[in-house]
Amino acid sequence: MSTTLERYSESVMNTFGTPRLVLARGRGAEVWDEDGCRYVDLLGGIAVNALGHAHPALLAAVTEQLGTLGHISNFFTSGPQVELAERLLALLDAPDGGRVFLTNSGTEANEAAIKLSRRTGRTHLVAAAGAFHGRTMGALALTSKAAYREPFEPLPGHVTFVPYGDEAALEAAVTEETAAVVLEPIQGEAGVVSPPDGYLAAARRITSAHGALLWFDEIQSGMGRTGAWLAHTASGVTPDVVTLAKGLGGGFPIGACIGLGEAGRLLGPGNHGTTFGGNPVACAAALAVLDTVEKEGLLAHATELGETLRRGLAHAHVTEVRGAGLFIGLSLSEPRATAVARAAMDAGFIVNDCAPDRIRMAPPLVLTDEQGQELLAAWPGILAAAYEEETA
Repeated sequence: MSTTLERYSESVMNTFGTPRLVLARGRGAEVWDEDGCRYVDLLGGIAVNALGHAHPALLAAVTEQLGTLGHISNFFTSGPQVELAERLLALLDAPDGGRVFLTNSGTEANEAAIKLSRRTGRTHLVAAAGAFHGRTMGALALTSKAAYREPFEPLPGHVTFVPYGDEAALEAAVTEETAAVVLEPIQGEAGVVSPPDGYLAAARRITSAHGALLWFDEIQSGMGRTGAWLAHTASGVTPDVVTLAKGLGGGFPIGACIGLGEAGRLLGPGNHGTTFGGNPVACAAALAVLDTVEKEGLLAHATELGETLRRGLAHAHVTEVRGAGLFIGLSLSEPRATAVARAAMDAGFIVNDCAPDRIRMAPPLVLTDEQGQELLAAWPGILAAAYEEETA
């Protein structure tokens, strides 16, 4: 055990288990540990590092903003905060009335959306099996995984879970008491799972029929991850609420709860707050991410490289390859995901074993074609090592 890991175990709460690596530095889609070993980062801080590590544009934006105006409190506003809100509304093609509440993280964005939904006068929420919406108590109430929920029950609120992608189950669950239906357009924690065609449109029809809000959690799937700014736009559906975080700040903590149309006016003065949300440095970081994704053509790059990777990751031990853009999920023929992640790390690649038989990849959007080919060349050996390890 390294000195750093010993110090970690003696000083940091053990909520994550033992860290798999002690990372020392990163550049682009590569990181190095404290022993100088290099890894291709195919996790991207769980879909956070959209521009990879140490991107010059992000460094410049944060440095310049912090040297000009740092924290200011919410008694005031700043140019970056207003510009970012305007840019996000434009990305969503938000109907009139749309407004943005800026937070520090995804779970805080979802907490804001929960409170926004309460302003409808209703309290019932509908979420999907397999969903992950965060770890704070309100967001956890919408997260389906029993291992996350059970140690903290009873959780707040009245929540009904329905099978993801099951239109009939959704229709049966939504009533005149339902404040909102929350769905990930592509589920991340579940292993990058997409719903059937037409499901999001059905959710819009059902919620509208009952006067409920339709809320898309795009915290993992948004900000170019799928090759589009937002994963739901291909459906043609306009939701009432969208929550964002992760890739929005490219590694700088920031999230957003966006109310579209009338939903943007449900929260009023005194209804909600945040000390750091809308911080000008975080907003400058997010604006740098938006600008760089546009200037470097990273949406098209994510689409093209993602297609190449999904084709190349097919293998006899892989029963399904899913996803869009650089949001990739794999199902394995047996529950060997932990062994695959371990073998990948031994080979110099960081991937996520998000379920016993599922692998998730969400690399930086700046992952190069060469790094992608490096993975594909190593992939058969990684699987062979993992399957041999488990049967040894």
